[in-house]
Amino acid sequence: MPKTTTGRAPAPGTRRTMTAAARAAAKRAERGHREAGAATAGDEESPRRAERPRAGRTVLVDAPKDGWDDPPEPSPESFEEDGPQDRSEPAPGGRRRPLTLLLAVLLVVGLAALAALGWQYRDGRLTESARTEALAAARKAAPVVLSYDYRRLDKDFSTARAHLTGDFRDEYGKTTKTVVAPTAEKYHGVVKATVAAPGSGGTPAASVVSASPDKVVVLLFVNQVTESTQVSGARVDQNRVRMTMDRTGGEWKVSAVDAL
Repeated sequence: MPKTTTGRAPAPGTRRTMTAAARAAAKRAERGHREAGAATAGDEESPRRAERPRAGRTVLVDAPKDGWDDPPEPSPESFEEDGPQDRSEPAPGGRRRPLTLLLAVLLVVGLAALAALGWQYRDGRLTESARTEALAAARKAAPVVLSYDYRRLDKDFSTARAHLTGDFRDEYGKTTKTVVAPTAEKYHGVVKATVAAPGSGGTPAASVVSASPDKVVVLLFVNQVTESTQVSGARVDQNRVRMTMDRTGGEWKVSAVDAL
């Protein structure tokens, strides 16, 4: 009779080893399912993300007169044309501004230079006119101011004061009243002054030392003939006189007299 081999049940240690292996395999399978699900969800989310419309401007497209069946879709060129322009080049107004400022500065400088030249020209003309007028007035005033006659002192001094101005006029009045008049009356003094005439080719008897539009200094050569009871005959004195002439009320008058 054949022998029947009866299988023996696995030992407890072998059973525990198989159970641990099964649990590890189950965990690996579960982890694989989770990763596959996450990948699938990511793949499904990507198209949705790509399909989201981007924010942008609304483009208005004029419809044709007869209309159209399907409205045209805006092209990317429309957005590019409406996009920000390249600002690398300055605007025309920015380039013109420095040029405008430069022209304005040059204009101001030119006007200032023109005004200065005009003032110098005007001052030169006025000074030249002053030289001529003051020299003529000095020639006329010198004989009157430097002459007197004891027989008509008040008249002579009054006439002389008409050619004077400023402090010199007051000083002349005091001097003639307190010094000149008593001496002239006591010695019967008579003084007659004349501007010397220049000799042929000689130095002018009167010339301008300095001049400005309102003040001129004149140098005169004056001859004075003096007669009195103190001298026998007539005495001639040749003097150089410097007269300062000031423009006063449109006229030239003597403001100082200095004997040199």
